[in-house]
Order: sequence, then structure tokens, then C-alpha cells
Amino acid sequence: MMLAATVLFYTTMKAAPHNSDSIPADAKDVSSPEAIVAAVYDVISGPAGQKRNWDRMRTLFVPDARMIPIGKRPTGESTRRVLSVEDYIASSGPLLEKDGFFEAEIGRRTEQFGNMVHVFSTYESKRAVTDEKPFTRGINSFQLWYDGKRWWVITILWQSETKDTPIPEKYIGTKN
Repeated sequence: MMLAATVLFYTTMKAAPHNSDSIPADAKDVSSPEAIVAAVYDVISGPAGQKRNWDRMRTLFVPDARMIPIGKRPTGESTRRVLSVEDYIASSGPLLEKDGFFEAEIGRRTEQFGNMVHVFSTYESKRAVTDEKPFTRGINSFQLWYDGKRWWVITILWQSETKDTPIPEKYIGTKN
């Protein structure tokens, strides 16, 4: 039964669009899972007053990619916000550029099967590179896809650390 469903799925599905008709990605940004994750961190990071290269950001993601922050409301209820890349650029871009924002990876766990990769990337965020302490930390869960030519970001799901959800030590400092 499962085999028949799989065959039916692959023979009837339509391929999702690529960004191939838009601005081409820099080959080094999309050459490996490590490179594309680093490119995402690089493009969103910069000092106050610096414009980000949003065209570069767009080249990293499939057109129907999703960026999903999760957290808790003041009532304690768990919530999520589902954003397209364009939604993220419109809502977060002005704040990143106004206040300064540097996000750096401080740990990583990677799992791969075939052309899909899951990266659990622990981060810390600062307003300036010289800040002694981060204003927040958390985990970005990247889902990546290799199309035979390059890597794409399909989804980033993330949650910031809180006193109720501290980051376990096993996710800090490790890069595998």
C-alpha cells in the first residue's frame, strides 16, 4: 500500500517552482548545507543603518519557503507566525537595519537523508558585534533541499530561549 501511494505521489505531483528565473544565487552560498546556513546568517546581520542585501536572501529560498517563529503569548499559550520570505523582509527588515542585528551560530546538529537535510542551528543575537552579551539566543531549525545542482532553504522554524525553555547544553558549541 505504501509503495503504491509513493508511486502515485511521484507520478502525479507537479514540481514546485524554483527561483531559477530570478536573480541567480552566488554559487558559494548554495554549495553545501553549511554554506547556505552561513549565508542566511550573513545576509540578516549588519550594523545599525546598513541596508541588507534582500535580493541575496531571496536567492537562498524556494519561492514558497516559510519562516516560522514560535513562542508563547503572555497568557502562556503557544503560538506561531507563518511568514513568506517577503513577509519576513517587510516585517523584520526595517528593524534589523534600524537597530543593528548580528546573529551568529554557536552550535549545530545536522541530519541528512538523500537530498534533504535538517540543521538544528543554535544562535545568539547581538545589536553590535562588540556587545559583550547577546540580547537573545535560540534555535533555528532549517529544512534544506538539494535539487541536484544547489541547496535551497525550504523552511526555517525558530524559537528563542526563555527562562522556561533554556537551550540544552548539548546544542551549544557542537558542530556535527
